Amino acid sequence: MPRTGRPKAELALTAEEREQLLRWSRRAKSAQALALRSKIVLACAGGVDNKSVAAQLGCTQATVGKWRARFVEHRLDGLADEVRPGRPASITADQVEDVVVATLESTPANATHWSRAKMAERSGLSKSTIGRIWKAFELKPHRAEGFKLSTDPLFVEKVYDIVGLYLNPPEAAVVLSVDEKSQVQALARSQPALPMMPGMPEKRTHDYIRHGTTSLFAAFNIDDGTVISSLHRRHRAIEFKKFLAKIDAEVPDDLTVHLICDNYGTHKHPSIATWLAKHPRFHMHFTPTYSSWINQVERFFAYVTADLLQRSDHRSVQALEADIRRWVKAWNQDPKPFIWTKTAEEILESLGRLIKRTTGAGH
Repeated sequence: MPRTGRPKAELALTAEEREQLLRWSRRAKSAQALALRSKIVLACAGGVDNKSVAAQLGCTQATVGKWRARFVEHRLDGLADEVRPGRPASITADQVEDVVVATLESTPANATHWSRAKMAERSGLSKSTIGRIWKAFELKPHRAEGFKLSTDPLFVEKVYDIVGLYLNPPEAAVVLSVDEKSQVQALARSQPALPMMPGMPEKRTHDYIRHGTTSLFAAFNIDDGTVISSLHRRHRAIEFKKFLAKIDAEVPDDLTVHLICDNYGTHKHPSIATWLAKHPRFHMHFTPTYSSWINQVERFFAYVTADLLQRSDHRSVQALEADIRRWVKAWNQDPKPFIWTKTAEEILESLGRLIKRTTGAGH
């Protein structure tokens, strides 16, 4: 007679137990151990033998037998981890909650935000413990980011207009993202920089001598990433009109021109309106107020700043302008168009969630 092994206790589930086990088994990220144990019990309750369950779930027969027996004896409570010997936790849930609430809802005396030292002094916990609590709850009191919500009454319409140009540009047309990086300073460091060495970053003096400023006018082609640029010492409507004339000369005559600009007064000056009326192929699209993030040329300016201007050392405006011209020329030899992916609906939904979180709207 073949051996049948030790008879196993019957494993039957109530409807409530099955529902709870199914919920636990679906956990994709957290409590993976509990999810596996739940799957073991569900499979065993279906009449599958331990060997088949182990093969199906990628575990050992001993593991299947352990959690089957634990469930039969203790039901759902049996799937929890057993209490292990050792020093009991010295930090209570109430202490953790107190630190989190204080971090979010208060500030220390004579300071704008909490530091680990100040919170440790307030709570009686160690600085390393405060750091671990903040890390667990993704709290960073030392960091702050700037923002300003647009108050433009035509915000929605302008977002749809500009995002529409990015995602579905018109045929026989060029879309240019236009702005000026004004007051670019020619700065000469007071002493030569010390070069980078192994274990030591490059060092530059904090003080410098100003040698004047220039303004970089740029029109970023959203299709191919090329840039039409111009440098002017002043930043007025007359300079902007000269820049428009340069765009007009460089864009083929058979293309209409769509310009995305911010609301700076120079772009809406009566002389500009007169020039546009004489050049009907030009169409202006203004971004919402306080919404420079929607203008792609701002990303181009960020590259100029990081690659050239942030560590520049120029003894004259002429030297600065020469370097900027060389940098833009190199960019146009290997242009990098930016890929816009967000639809207007996604942007508006995201802003709606931000407003709800920061103002408590809807609560």
